[in-house]
Amino acid sequence: MSVKAKAIYTFLSENKEEISIQENEVLVIFDENSVDGWYQGENSRGERGLFPASYVQIIRTRSNSNVTDCSISPAGSLGNDSSFFPSTPNTPLHLQPSYYDDDDDDWDDWDDRSTVVDDSDPARSPGANGHANQSPLSNNPNVHYRAKTPSGQDSISSSRKGSMVGRNLNRFSSFVRSGVEAFVLGDVPMMAKIAESYTIEMGPQGPWWKDNPQPFSCSIEDPTKQTKFKGIKTYISYRVTPSHTGRPVYRRYKHFDWLYNRLLHKFTVISVPHLPEKQATGRFEEDFIEKRKRRLILWMNHMTSHPVLSQYEGFEHFLMCADDKQWKLGKRRAEKDEMVGAHFMLTLQIPNEHQDLQDVEERVDNFKAFTKKMDDSVMQLTHVASELVRKHLGGFRKEFQRLGNAFQSISQAFMLDPPHRSDTLNNAISHTGRTYENIGEMFADQPKYDLFHMLDKLSLYQGLLSNFPDIIHLQKGAFAKVKESQRMSDEGKMDQDEADGIRKRCRTVGFALQAEMSHFHQRREVDFKDMMQAYLREQIAFYQRVVQQLERTLRMYDCL
Repeated sequence: MSVKAKAIYTFLSENKEEISIQENEVLVIFDENSVDGWYQGENSRGERGLFPASYVQIIRTRSNSNVTDCSISPAGSLGNDSSFFPSTPNTPLHLQPSYYDDDDDDWDDWDDRSTVVDDSDPARSPGANGHANQSPLSNNPNVHYRAKTPSGQDSISSSRKGSMVGRNLNRFSSFVRSGVEAFVLGDVPMMAKIAESYTIEMGPQGPWWKDNPQPFSCSIEDPTKQTKFKGIKTYISYRVTPSHTGRPVYRRYKHFDWLYNRLLHKFTVISVPHLPEKQATGRFEEDFIEKRKRRLILWMNHMTSHPVLSQYEGFEHFLMCADDKQWKLGKRRAEKDEMVGAHFMLTLQIPNEHQDLQDVEERVDNFKAFTKKMDDSVMQLTHVASELVRKHLGGFRKEFQRLGNAFQSISQAFMLDPPHRSDTLNNAISHTGRTYENIGEMFADQPKYDLFHMLDKLSLYQGLLSNFPDIIHLQKGAFAKVKESQRMSDEGKMDQDEADGIRKRCRTVGFALQAEMSHFHQRREVDFKDMMQAYLREQIAFYQRVVQQLERTLRMYDCL
C-alpha cells in the first residue's frame, strides 16, 4: 500500500533507476518495505524511481488523535527506537547494518560469529558520528573503578559528595551516547594497562596529532568480478597493496564496511571518512565499479594520511592479513577492543601547555561556523558540477551534433548542382560538420577526466564535514559540565578537587577536537589544491584538443 513521506534531505540521482528529491518535498512511496535501504516511489514532479529510505520520513496519522507523526522509517525498520537516530544527509547508506551490504551474502565464509547489538537498549545505541555508546562498566580485570565514598562521613562532606554534576536528561544526545559525558564526569574506569597511546602536540597554530612514525600509502587496484557457490553469489574483489609491506591482499566491499564500523565504534572525536555509497541496482556495471574504485582510493588516502587512524591495529590487520584463519582471529580481537569510545580518551597524551577554556570555546565556535559555510559551499559546487556533467553527456553533445549535421546538410545541398559545385569546398564543409560531431563526443567523454574526480573529492568532504556537528557537540557538552561544576564548587556543593578533575578531562576533549580541526585544515589545503590543479590541467588539455581539431579543419579552406 502506498504511503506519503517527506524528504528530510536533498538527494540527486546518479543513474536512470533513481529519482532526485528535494528537502521538504512530499513524496509517494509505493511500498513501505524498502529493498536494500531504498524506497521506490514518486516525487512531486511525477518522476518515478528509487531514492534512499533514510532520506525520508514516513508521514503517519495517529488513529486516536489529529496529530500527524513524521517518524523516520529507515530500510528494514528496526522498531520505534530507530526514530531517535536520524542519519546525516551524507551518510544514510553507510550507517545501515551490514545486511544491507551490496555483496548481500552470508558471512559464514568470512567469520562464523557475528556481533549483534540490541538497538532497544539506549546504552548500546549509536553515538557521535555513528559510535556505539560505551557502558562505564567492564569485566576486564585490568579495569580499576574509583572507590565509593565511605558511608561514615560527616554530614557536610556527604552533602558535597552527594551533589554531583547533573547528567543530561536527553540520554540520546551524542554527548551521552558517545560516553564522553561519563569520561568528563570521571565515571569511565581507569585501565591498569593501556597498550596504545596517541600523542597531541602543540604546533604553531595550536594542537595537532603527532605524526605516524612509520608513514605509508596504500593502492587499490584491479577490481575483479568473482563468484562462489558455483556462480550463485557474485561480488567485486579489490587488490589492496600497502607500501610498507608491498604484499597485496584482496578485499571485498563488506571488508571495508566492517573496518569502517570499527573505526566509528572506536574513535569518538575523529571525523572518520565515509565509505563510497551503496547502490540498489547496477552495482556490477563498469561505470559504477570504476566510480567506487576511485572513491575507495580517496578514502584509503585519507586513512593513511591520518596520524591516528593509520596506526589503528584493526586497520593494520585489514591491510596485512592474507590468511583466512588469522583474519577471523584478528577480526574478533578488534571487535573485543575495550579502548573504544569514551575509553579511547584514556589513550590520549595531551600537552602541558595551559589553554584558557574561553579561548578554546571561541576557536571551536569559529570552526563550527567555518564548517557550516564550507559544507554549504561544497553542496553548491557539487550541484553545479553534477549539472555540468549532465550537460556534457546530453546538452553539449546534442548541440554540437546538431551543428555538425547542419554543416553536413549544406555540403549535401552544394553537391546537387554539378556544373557549379566545388568538390574541395564541399569536402571542407563536410569535414567541418564531422569535426563538430567529434567535438560533441569529446564533450561527452570529458567528465571522466575532470568533473568525476572533482565530484569524488567533494563527496569525501561532504562526509567529513557532516561528522563535525556531533563531534563539536561533545566539546560543547564538556564545556557545560565544567561551568556547572565550577558553579557548584563556588556554592560549596562540590569539592574543588572534583571540579578541577572535570576541567582537566575537558581539556583532553578540547585538545583532541583541536588536533582534529588542525588535521582537517591541513588535509583540506592539500586536497583542494590538488583538486583545482588537476581540474584546470584537464580543462586546458581538453580545449587544446578542441583547438587542434578546429585548426586542422580551418587549413582545408586555405587551398581553395
